Amino acid sequence: MSPHRIDLVGSGDVGALLPLMEAYCAFYEQTESIPAPPLDALEDLARTLISDPERHGIQLLARRDSDGTAVGFATVYWTWSTLDAARIAVLYDLYVSPSDRGSGLAQALIAGARDRARGHGARTLTWTTAPGNARAQAVYDRLGASRSTWVQYELAV
Repeated sequence: MSPHRIDLVGSGDVGALLPLMEAYCAFYEQTESIPAPPLDALEDLARTLISDPERHGIQLLARRDSDGTAVGFATVYWTWSTLDAARIAVLYDLYVSPSDRGSGLAQALIAGARDRARGHGARTLTWTTAPGNARAQAVYDRLGASRSTWVQYELAV
């Protein structure tokens, strides 16, 4: 069991959440050459989810039981799948601080996201990871998640 507690992000958690969101963006900026968004945009995103979690989605914040330090987060968005004719949840962000990796926290955050998705009426929880992120893929494989055969594309609008 993970030595962490995982809670739904509320207004009082934004200050603890933002450094984790910045670290997540920095990780992908370094590995995938994606420019990091400004801090105010990250805060707007978090506050939008807090203001209407039923419509948009949620963020979960993980804190160490021992000292309450925020060390991980997950972002889940709600959407629909025509192929399933059902609501689905998209685990868009999953981040664990380097100091807490290997502690079971990633699995705990995914379990928390899955529980929230189930509570929201979603049939599945889906996510994407970078092809080179072998450590994360090992976690997902241990959880029994299945790899998709879909290839994801992006088009700027």
